Amino acid sequence: MSDLFLGIDCSTQSMTGLVIDFDNKTIVYNNSINYEHDLPHYKTKNGVYISEDGKVVHSNPLMWVDALEMLLKKLIVSGLPTHMIKTISGSGQQHGTVYLNKFFENVLDSLDHHKTLTTQLKNVFTRLTSPIWMDSSTSKQCEEIREVLGGKEALIKITGSNTFERFSGPQIRKFYQEDPKNYAKTSIIHLVSSFLSSLLLGKNSPIDHGDGAGMNLMNIKTKQWDNKALEATAPDLLNKLPRLSPSYKVIGTISDYFINKYGFSPNTLLIPWSGDNPNSLIGLGATQKGNIAISLGTSDTYFSYMKELSFDLKGEGHIFGAPTGDYMSLICYKNGSLAREKVKDQFQLSWAEFSEILRKTPPGNYGKIMLPYFFPEIVPLVLDPQVFRYGFEEDDLNGNIRAIIEAQFLSMKLHSEWIKEKPIQIYSTGGASENIEILQVAADIFNIDIIKYSITNSAALGAAIRSIKSYFESNGEPIKWEKILKDFLPLQRNELIRARPEFKELYMDMLELYRKYENFKINQEENPEKYRIEFINKYFS
Repeated sequence: MSDLFLGIDCSTQSMTGLVIDFDNKTIVYNNSINYEHDLPHYKTKNGVYISEDGKVVHSNPLMWVDALEMLLKKLIVSGLPTHMIKTISGSGQQHGTVYLNKFFENVLDSLDHHKTLTTQLKNVFTRLTSPIWMDSSTSKQCEEIREVLGGKEALIKITGSNTFERFSGPQIRKFYQEDPKNYAKTSIIHLVSSFLSSLLLGKNSPIDHGDGAGMNLMNIKTKQWDNKALEATAPDLLNKLPRLSPSYKVIGTISDYFINKYGFSPNTLLIPWSGDNPNSLIGLGATQKGNIAISLGTSDTYFSYMKELSFDLKGEGHIFGAPTGDYMSLICYKNGSLAREKVKDQFQLSWAEFSEILRKTPPGNYGKIMLPYFFPEIVPLVLDPQVFRYGFEEDDLNGNIRAIIEAQFLSMKLHSEWIKEKPIQIYSTGGASENIEILQVAADIFNIDIIKYSITNSAALGAAIRSIKSYFESNGEPIKWEKILKDFLPLQRNELIRARPEFKELYMDMLELYRKYENFKINQEENPEKYRIEFINKYFS
């Protein structure tokens, strides 16, 4: 076995570790810890705690610490030689914040490998739970920050995104306003990514430009903390944030705790962890213009590589830093897999039964339209969730199944129109990308072929690939992204889903119909029922 590279992904519901043997172009380890099932004492549902109104969504940072140790124990049991792992990086669910006191770094520096991390870290938090990307309880704070920075367009041009309820800045402001005493006791505020990176490093880790951009605190042009944004958020915030770093820069070597307990080499290099979406950009090979990726997980995301900086001044999409040093665009939907599961579970179906019904139901769904806001939504912004059905009822089995899938991809296509670099090819990842029938709907709606990868956790894969590039470059052996991706990613492709041209016109018309219904509910525009009848008459009469 040759040189190994480890990527770790801390997602909403699980933590995954993936090891690449780069010389042999193989994945030699791939395993996950499911929070709800493997760590039941934290009493989460799908990895989170949700308030009754669905707006407050937190998780437990100690659960992520436990999961990391459990994952590494499984790595040891597998027999994999951890001392041969050359570099480690990771991925964290974006926007989540972890609040720590002045003792945090001292505790990291004096960890005892005979004890668990959770035992030693339990007293370093000034906030016992962490708000995550699903939280939508900060509308007041979003508006306050937006107003101070000169309005939506001005804010977007500074940070790359409008203020969104899940973003770190508004979440930090809410904590400062509601619990000023513990905010004052907070010495450092980490993201999920930089918090877990700090554990491996044994001291405070920097935040990379990709994840830093998801905070409404980093200037997207200079890639430095923006003083105006910091001042609009909370007092003394600059002193409570880690430094920023390029994604590819080596930040140190692994701490003694992991050397002594898990057998890593003291020469194991570390590079900054990043957000799950920047990592997935690399894990799917989307490093050139026209490369689009869709990730179908707890959230659904649509993201693409961008060479030149451009903005969505409507404020629905985001611009993040990419691990390549360039940029990426992103659109995120909260109503992803959990919304699909709502429909599946409503009719007590297996996924196989769900897929078979989807396959048999015709494209266009006889003109049945759903606006699937089972949970508060980000795009478009819907804070009070409600599902709207047009042309069918809640008990319509076939209608609901195709309606939820068509709605998700129609919305994705509609709200990605602002991205200047138009898609040429789409790569898919995430748990639901295993479902060919779902991907067929996506291919038909976009009228673009979709490449499905056998590895569904592109974030962990991207982290491992990032580790490869940084390792070689730190050793004076520059290597291009295209070289790594060409050598490795084709081996992970296992299916091509072709768009069916006979449905191109139907879905172009359905996209306009969906646009009208969304405007009807969100913007109180004209009721488009007559257009829906015209659609039915054109395609189903």
